[in-house]
Amino acid sequence: MDIVKKILQEKDHPILQFAKYMICGGLAFAVDYLVFNFSAIRLFPALQPGDFIAEFLNLNLVPIDEYLQIRNYWICMSLGFVFSNVVAYVTNVLFVFKGGKHKIYHEVALFFGVSLVAFLLSTITGHLLIHFMDAQTSVSKIVAIVFAVLINYSGRKFFIFHG
Repeated sequence: MDIVKKILQEKDHPILQFAKYMICGGLAFAVDYLVFNFSAIRLFPALQPGDFIAEFLNLNLVPIDEYLQIRNYWICMSLGFVFSNVVAYVTNVLFVFKGGKHKIYHEVALFFGVSLVAFLLSTITGHLLIHFMDAQTSVSKIVAIVFAVLINYSGRKFFIFHG
């Protein structure tokens, strides 16, 4: 049990730090993806018939126009952003990075600021994929996640926390 405690508390070794970041990020991803898909299916329809999530869940969807799809995509992305970033902040502070580089309120503001930049860049990319390439909403979401991971890790490691 001491080895597990030591691994969880170690925040300096870069490989271990990145591995823990990916685990914490996986949890935040799960929250984001569940909130996004729940919202896109139940609250703000954003999936089209033929979307792989719709087919996987065997959903009988009615086609929606592109304007509504993109508007609802942004809403669902925003909901996922809020919930997943609360999870990400808490797990990053507890297990991945050393805090204290900034005052807590400044640290939280920077954390959400970096996340907001990643969110905007990745959501715009998804928007463009839907509009110009007729990409599925779910595919656009996955592309957005890849962008966000790269931007968030760099910003958090180098600008917010003690590397």
